[in-house]
Amino acid sequence: MLADCSSLIDFDGVQFMKHQPLIVVREDSKKERHYQGIAAAPGILEGKIMLHLAMEQSMPLRKIQKIDIASEMERFEKALRLTQQELLEIKKHVIPCLDAHEAALFDAHLLVLEDPDLLKEVLELLRRDLINVEHVFDIVIKQFCDSLNKKESSYLRERIVDIKDVSRRILNHLLGKPKLQPIDHDEPIIIVANTLTLSDAVMVYGKKQTAFATETGSQTSHTAILARAFGIPAVVGLRHVLGELKNGEPAVLDGYHGLLIINPTYKSVGGYQLMHAAQQDLHKDLEKIRDMPATTQDGRRITLSANLELPGELDDIFSSGAEGIGLYRTEFLYLNRLTPPEEEEQYEVLCTIAKRCRPYHAIVRTFDIGADKLIYCLPSVKEVNPSLGCRGIRLALQHKELFKAQLRVILRAAKLGNIRMMYPMISGIEELREANAILEEVKQELRHKKISFKEDIEVGIMMEVPSAAMIADLMAREVSFFSIGTNDLVQYLTSVDRGNESISYLYNPAHPGVIRILKMIVDAAHAAGIWVGVCGELAGDPRFTPLLVGLGVNELSASAIFIPRIKKAIQSLDFSTCQDLVAQMLNEGNATKNYNRCVAFAHNEYGALL
Repeated sequence: MLADCSSLIDFDGVQFMKHQPLIVVREDSKKERHYQGIAAAPGILEGKIMLHLAMEQSMPLRKIQKIDIASEMERFEKALRLTQQELLEIKKHVIPCLDAHEAALFDAHLLVLEDPDLLKEVLELLRRDLINVEHVFDIVIKQFCDSLNKKESSYLRERIVDIKDVSRRILNHLLGKPKLQPIDHDEPIIIVANTLTLSDAVMVYGKKQTAFATETGSQTSHTAILARAFGIPAVVGLRHVLGELKNGEPAVLDGYHGLLIINPTYKSVGGYQLMHAAQQDLHKDLEKIRDMPATTQDGRRITLSANLELPGELDDIFSSGAEGIGLYRTEFLYLNRLTPPEEEEQYEVLCTIAKRCRPYHAIVRTFDIGADKLIYCLPSVKEVNPSLGCRGIRLALQHKELFKAQLRVILRAAKLGNIRMMYPMISGIEELREANAILEEVKQELRHKKISFKEDIEVGIMMEVPSAAMIADLMAREVSFFSIGTNDLVQYLTSVDRGNESISYLYNPAHPGVIRILKMIVDAAHAAGIWVGVCGELAGDPRFTPLLVGLGVNELSASAIFIPRIKKAIQSLDFSTCQDLVAQMLNEGNATKNYNRCVAFAHNEYGALL
């Protein structure tokens, strides 16, 4: 039963239970309750539950005259402008702690405000029904969200949260309500909600004594992404938990293991205090090995590189102990602009990266635009299933001049000596050869113009499409290296949308089918005399480091924040023992048993890192 509504505070159309003085009662007579969810952002917080209740706004309804249509639209357009200013101010405030992908969440909100169909539908309904514009807008948004909710794509369903969040801000301006203010609290709180929007996350930005727990969501949901960016411990996917919690209950949130504990006993609290202290000591130990190589106990050397989105992240990357850039996501140069970046702008960025990386390499991936990375400088195409649509190399081959411009830049910058390049989303030899034919065209054009470039640049491909993985032996004859994109590869192999919380438990990198494909790719690469890396999220997950080491990958490329832990994990392992683990997992048909075996192995070797 939820607490009485008389104890609610209203924040911008969302209601929070009033925060009361923290009195943590941990009598062993009170029954400790555990709720298992999904670990979304690391950290531990002991505090009180604050229930978050998203309430439907009451929308006034009044008739208007035709003469009022212009003034109603003027009110609506003003609300859009104010909302845009509000979002830009928030983005500017929090941008220092966000990478390009996280900052793009704000751009998704701003994109809603620039949708010409939205203005058109509001105007049409306003003229037809002659009712006040806030009521019209509320109808339009609900109809649009209902239509998106029927789609199979989790990306589109995630957009519903964005749209509702932005529409709440617009309606507040139309209704004359005060804008969202940060939650002020002096003592630790664990905000529990069905879902949390970007606006909700911003309300606690900079507050250290805060944690999130939501009923919905996955590790890739916006709540999880922002919690990690803001350094807020978070657990998502706690199904139907709101009805069982009370405002003010003492609790511990464990963002490492995806656990919410209500009425924790002295024993539980003491255990988490020890865990917190151990994590503090671990950070000091990881700093000591920053400049050491990632080498196993029996001498297997693995290159540990970093994924890069913006040049501004380079300092963090190299302070983490990374050995170069294993994946530079060039598509972030194209986002949030009406025209493509000029070649000289791209060239300067690549030169900056190459020089900063020396003596290590930087692998530049040609733009992977499409699916969840939409750009304004190309015509938008509505697709039923964007993840299987026109994206990556497919889009590049359809926009040849844009692709050639990028290839010119990469070839010129590669003269600095340490740049390699790779194509994303390759599904077969035909695509690879077509891309390489365009690359040769560009080389010939540069020769003709007597422009200096690197003739023998190393060219690789992302191994993320099952059809390419199945012919890895044939693909390996035509490239210099493979980089396995485990995010899409696992998703396609298991037919599981990671963003769909109802089936996300089936997204299991330890599935025997996944392991067999990974082994096939690695073996094919080595048989052809080329190296193979992993640049997906799996590379930064210490639970699966023994698997990747045992498979024999040559490089791991992860987000900078994960590199110290992965380096320590590699240094704790024995390559031959990891090979034995892989052999056992290849012969096990049960994905859950494989996962448990891999995690137990990792826990036994370096439990403090998990």
